[in-house]
This record gives sequence, structure tokens and C-alpha cells, in this order.
Amino acid sequence: MEYKRQSPTPQVKPRLIIHGGAGNITPEKLGPEKYKQYRHSLLTIVSKTDAYMRTTAPSSHKHSDGSAPEYPSALEIATYAVTQLEDDALYNSAHGAVFTRDGVNEMDASVMVSRGRAKRGVGLTGLRRVRNPILLAKAMLEHGDEDLRRKAESGLAASAASLDVPSAQGHTLIHGEAAEVLARMYGLQLVDPQYFFTQNRWDEHVRALERERAGRGPATWSAEEYLPQGTCGAVALDADGVVCAATSTGGMTNKLTGRVGDTPVVGAGFWAWEWDETGKSNTATLGPAVDPWQSLTRRLNLPGPVVELSSCLRSFVADCLPTPSVYRPIGQADDEDVKTTRSIALSGTGNGDSFLRVAATSTVGSIAKWGGWPAVKALRHVAGRGGELEKSAGDRWGKTGEGEGGMIGIESVVSRDATGRVISTRATILHDHNCGGMFRAWIDDDGKAVMRIFHPDEEQSKEIRTPSFEGEDQPEDVWRWSAEKA
Repeated sequence: MEYKRQSPTPQVKPRLIIHGGAGNITPEKLGPEKYKQYRHSLLTIVSKTDAYMRTTAPSSHKHSDGSAPEYPSALEIATYAVTQLEDDALYNSAHGAVFTRDGVNEMDASVMVSRGRAKRGVGLTGLRRVRNPILLAKAMLEHGDEDLRRKAESGLAASAASLDVPSAQGHTLIHGEAAEVLARMYGLQLVDPQYFFTQNRWDEHVRALERERAGRGPATWSAEEYLPQGTCGAVALDADGVVCAATSTGGMTNKLTGRVGDTPVVGAGFWAWEWDETGKSNTATLGPAVDPWQSLTRRLNLPGPVVELSSCLRSFVADCLPTPSVYRPIGQADDEDVKTTRSIALSGTGNGDSFLRVAATSTVGSIAKWGGWPAVKALRHVAGRGGELEKSAGDRWGKTGEGEGGMIGIESVVSRDATGRVISTRATILHDHNCGGMFRAWIDDDGKAVMRIFHPDEEQSKEIRTPSFEGEDQPEDVWRWSAEKA
């Protein structure tokens, strides 16, 4: 009698989730027509990105050495998605960015990976001419390895720009003109600031200032309409087990010119890291197991891969096994030989000042790592209803927009035996928010595209289940949404 594992060498399955902002979004404020626009956009972007992340590089279709083809990295996948969000005027980033009190568009962006890059995470702020801020963040991270090496060797040449910006140096966060000098050096597209103007954002800007002058609340938030104060973003997991968070924003409607929010700040608006847990991998992980044997032993609450056979089965196999009372699958590693790598990446959206005050995204990661909590629970503790973000607003909750927000993310768990062979993998898509709604879409376990804006509350569900708001949480075939553009 021999136990055969269904997947002798499980591989990490790439995953993806995107968001387009969060806030006091309700069916009444959004309306059926706007709902349809967001639904179409979210499903198209997540489906097109799913098609991209499953496409091999042209040079890797055939390998004479028999090696596996190369697929896009988590950094490439996440920034590919955010670039599309930036180009869509529905979202508060790049082409759809909000205005400052002075009628200026100032944008921030960031990326972070769990491993593979020297800097791991970078942020940019105060951008006024970079067409796609997320591509500048990506380039800065990619050049970081060389920048740090050259810094160590010294002897850097000065740039020809008005500012002395030979490279990003060892910096993590860069502002304004210096950042745009880098964009030019990297060959990225700079545009006239007029490119970022949209009539809808200008009208929001003007109406909010008029309300403030009339004494009807701050110009940065309104109980009467949804004023963007959030971001757009994506989180991706690649086949190598790397997770990446990419985030881009125009900031808060009618913010002060020069204001810096959470989006470019490591640990506040974005976060990604990984850590190892040695031994007892079954209790250190979460989510649906790829390995069915691990899933069974966990369900039976057994220590490791040892399974006690029933008395009936013992009798049945008595002639086959010399020690029938205990059965250990061939090739299954002992707990002490298993190294489990957990990783998490998060992109936040909402009131950036509140995210800064509670170091929101890194707090979720720290609770998951040091507290040993499942990431779903850690996220709820910070960004869910009644969580740390909401508490940070105090008695101003629901009056100023403070504390409002949400996050998306992915938690990945990969277990390896003593030889480094992958024996199980699993991943969990994360999303939670404490306010009326959060624009989001993801690829589910079955490869379907799913979008959601509102909480699955009983009261709200009655309204969004009407024909005017159909499609909430409904799995969609990816090819139907990606075929046109992919």
C-alpha cells in the first residue's frame, strides 16, 4: 500500500486584487449609472491584469535546457494593474487626481515587495508632471540595487538637470522636482499639468470649497457626497512567492498644497514583508491547503502528518502493514524539518492622516507576525468596523472623514522540507473597510473575476440586489472582460 500525493511539487499560484478607493460611498451617493461604470472598469482591469500575469515572456516560450517559462513578477503585475487605474479618470490618481485648495494636482505613489530588491519599498510625493507615478516608483525600486552599490563605491557623476540628482541614492522617499528629474532620467513620460485636469474633479473641488465657506463642514470631506480622499492600488503574488503592493493617489480633495499623506510612507499606506516559521507548519498557516493530506491532518487536529487509522481499517490492512495502527505517507516531512515562509502585502485607501497616526499597514503585518494571527483577523482589527483606524478618529468619527478607510492585501504561505522542496502552498485574498464602501475586484480561487463595492450588510444588500446594482459579488469569466483589451 502506497500513498501518492496529488501534487508532488506544488507551485505558488499567482493571485491578484485591486482597489479604487474607499469612503462614505453608498448606493444613494453613487447611483446606478456610476455603479455600472465602476463595475465595468474594475472587472476589465482585474481581468486584463490576470491575462497579463499568466502570459509568458516572448523569450521564455521555449527553453532548450528544459527550464520553466518566465512569467511577470509581482512588481510587474501590481504596477501593470495600477497603471490602468491611473489612466482611468474614475479613480483618484494621475488622470483622475483630485485638486488641492489652490487648484493644483499633486500626486503620490509607492511600491513594496516582500523580497528580491535591496530597498524593498519606495515612495514618491508631490509629483505634478509624471503621467504614471506608479511607473516612477517601480523604476526607482528597480534601480535601487544599482544605486546602493554605486553609493557604496562613491564617485557618482552629477546630472545635467537644474538639481543635482545623479540617482535616487539610498533614499526611500523623494519629493517633487527631484523625483521628476529621476523620471526624466528613467525615460518616463512627463506631461503638461493640464493632462490631469478632469471636469468632474474640478466641480468636486469647487463645490466643497463653497460648502466650507458657507459653514457646512470641511472642504476635504462631505456627508452629502463622496469626496475622494483615498487611493487606487493593487496587490499581487507571483509564482516565486513574492508579494507586492503598489499604490497611487492624488491625495485628499482640497488638501493643502504640499501636504504629504500615507501613500508614499512605508508602513502607513503600504507594506510588504515575509518571515520564516520553523516547525509545526500546519498550525502556523491559514487558508485552504493546496496539499490535501495537510488539510486532512489539520482538520483532525493531529500533530504533523501522522494519521491514526480506525479499528476497522486496522483490521482490513493488518496483513498489508507490519504496524497498522500508525501510517505515515511516504516522503512527508516531519514538522521539525519543515520551514514555513509567510508573507503579506497590503495597500491602504482612505483618510491618509489616520493611516499615518496608527501606522496602519505595518500594524496589520506586525499583528500577523508577532501575534501569530491570521492576516484576515489582523486586518479586521485595524481596518474593520470598530478597528484601530475608526478608533483613531475619536468623537470626530462620521463628521470629518477621519478614520475612514480600508485595505486590500494577500497573505501567502509556502512550506518547504529540509531539501528546500515546496510541499504545500496557500494564499488568502484580503479586503476589509470600516466605511460605506470600497471599490475592489479580485481573482477568486476558481480563476473568476469578482468585484464588490459595499459591505455585505443585510440592510445594504436589499438595495444593491436590485437590477440597478446587479453584479455585486458575482463571479465573472475573465475572458469576457479581458478579450477586448488584453
